[in-house]
Amino acid sequence: MLTYGLPFNFREWIEDHREVLQPPVGNAQIWEDADFIVTVVGGPNQRTDYHVDPLEEFFYQIEGDMNLRLWTDDGPKDMPIREGDIFLLPPNVPHSPQRPVAASVGLVIERKRPDGLIDAFQWYCDDCGHIVHRVEVQLQSIVRDLPPLFEAFYASEELRTCGHCGAVHPGKAR
Repeated sequence: MLTYGLPFNFREWIEDHREVLQPPVGNAQIWEDADFIVTVVGGPNQRTDYHVDPLEEFFYQIEGDMNLRLWTDDGPKDMPIREGDIFLLPPNVPHSPQRPVAASVGLVIERKRPDGLIDAFQWYCDDCGHIVHRVEVQLQSIVRDLPPLFEAFYASEELRTCGHCGAVHPGKAR
């Protein structure tokens, strides 16, 4: 009946997991076998990729502030999400969570993807704004699926070279 266990104190859970909410891990999933992907994310964490989720994502900033960088028709647009704020991101909006504040903590809730529903990760050229690289994946596990995709991009100058203007994407955030 209670597949996911009894209620628990979320603040205590955060304190008990604070070590994994820091780099290099930076996040922890609360439940593994639910229909929702419930992830607690800690800072600092700067990303250079933009995630294109085919479904909505819910953000709740618990401690500290974050910035959700959106890619719009006019280029990147920063949207601050302050401590205590919630936000529901519509499907298919390229977004790049930026968590520059150490010890910041946010909750992100996504739905598990049914078979055939594909996520994308893309990197844009800092010079001309064109997509430098895009990879699509049937997302099963954020923890297992994403690191190899990101590392392949970071390790390859060919993948990081803009086909439009020739600029080389820096790869990882500095």
